[in-house]
Amino acid sequence: MIRNMVSAFLAGILLTGTLAAKDLVVRARELGIAPGVLSPGAHNAITDVDGVRVGHVTLMEGDHIRTGATAILPHGDNLYQNKVPAAVVIGNGFGKMMGISQILELGEIETPIVLTNTLNVPEAANAIIGWTLSQPGNEDVGSVNAIVGETNDGHLNDIRGRHVTPEMVVEAIESAKAGPVAEGAVGAGTGTVAFGWKGGIGTSSRKLPASLGSHTVGVLVQSNYGGILQMDGIPVGEELNQFYLQDHVADDRADGSIMIIVATDAPLSDRNLERVARRAMGGLARTGASLTNGSGDYVIAFSTSEAVRRTPARRSETSQIADVPNGNMSPLFEATIEATEEAIYNSLLMAGANHDGKGYRPGDSGVAVLPVEEVRKLVKKYHP
Repeated sequence: MIRNMVSAFLAGILLTGTLAAKDLVVRARELGIAPGVLSPGAHNAITDVDGVRVGHVTLMEGDHIRTGATAILPHGDNLYQNKVPAAVVIGNGFGKMMGISQILELGEIETPIVLTNTLNVPEAANAIIGWTLSQPGNEDVGSVNAIVGETNDGHLNDIRGRHVTPEMVVEAIESAKAGPVAEGAVGAGTGTVAFGWKGGIGTSSRKLPASLGSHTVGVLVQSNYGGILQMDGIPVGEELNQFYLQDHVADDRADGSIMIIVATDAPLSDRNLERVARRAMGGLARTGASLTNGSGDYVIAFSTSEAVRRTPARRSETSQIADVPNGNMSPLFEATIEATEEAIYNSLLMAGANHDGKGYRPGDSGVAVLPVEEVRKLVKKYHP
């Protein structure tokens, strides 16, 4: 079984940039695919938002197990005691996300966010609850709203085996760190498929200039959906002859799901975070998503700003809370759209780092990695 070793391997690829690694994977910007007009942060990752940390546990065993878990922590303090304002937006709701109603009702998150596969949602929730109860200061906690997102990796993974255990999820939470984020076939993206190619975890960020507030928006995705792939306007799916409805037959090839996590350091209310989350759907649409009947498309957005953090003192008395005014929200919307779009491209282009070409069950047709060199040629063709 390969677990943290895979995450370490991927992180090594990202950091060392060896020739062999470059032959396997590439991020979108290295191909000249840089959607939008805003600049990314230092790592071009959700962790560019100060305080955000990401951890993975990856499971690869034999020809049957391709799955895992990814944990996103909004900050390093006690999350239950220092909740963050948050919102959830649903595109098409064919999904099993846990913890939605309390976010909608109270507009806050009090635990790590964990992504995994559809049938391991209960195990992930069990892990989050146990981990939260064990934190110093939570000895009297009697109610926990665990946040778990999912996509169905059953095409590449023995999903009925429910191989992700609570202990593994705790490992993902406790290994979460700032800095570069491993992408592609790692963590909750190990067994996912997008647009008929190998999907996975992807991330990106945008840093607003000082004239627009200097705020950062970071996005992380778990891509497992379909449609007609476009990359920065390039009709990749059509050019490579793999796209939804190409035979004019209604099938399920575009079904699936995507989890989109949006973080920002801008001081936002849960109302304006909902507006931010809706803009992530704009980034999803730019990639050619079909948002089919069988797709679960969810966005979770939160603010890490200490100015809006739901601390014990603020929960017990009326207080003044900072909030970016409505008239200044549009640049944050643009940043969210751009970062979401690029994160999805990275999830596809980085999938080759840990995809062995045999990650499917006997009898299945298998899933190829998006051919980087073919995409490179298309970039030169459409953006000479």
